[in-house]
Amino acid sequence: MKINTSRKAGFTLVEIMIVVAIIGLLAAIAIPNFVKARNTSQANACINNMRQVDSAIQQWALENNKTDTDAVTMGDADDYIKGGEPECPAGGVAYVLGGTVASIPSVTCPNAGLTPPHVLP
Repeated sequence: MKINTSRKAGFTLVEIMIVVAIIGLLAAIAIPNFVKARNTSQANACINNMRQVDSAIQQWALENNKTDTDAVTMGDADDYIKGGEPECPAGGVAYVLGGTVASIPSVTCPNAGLTPPHVLP
């Protein structure tokens, strides 16, 4: 005896629409958090780059007997930074030096106005 069934295996249109709606809702929640996390990590990397440049300037000044009022350029500190002159990860722009060894802040980022801000604490 064979029982005939006319039901075919598969998903209905309503079930597929529900799954797509759930995936869309999860994406709407997750994507802004990913963007915020990326911006925060870029700001933290930028701040750490500026700290590295500031430390290189101070080391250069100490080893070359410079005073607080002596002028400094990025080329002076290049030998003290591994990998060469760093750039801001948010825009790939070079950092701007304060002009003298003791200027505060000694290094600034052109992307300082972004959120979160790229400024040394």
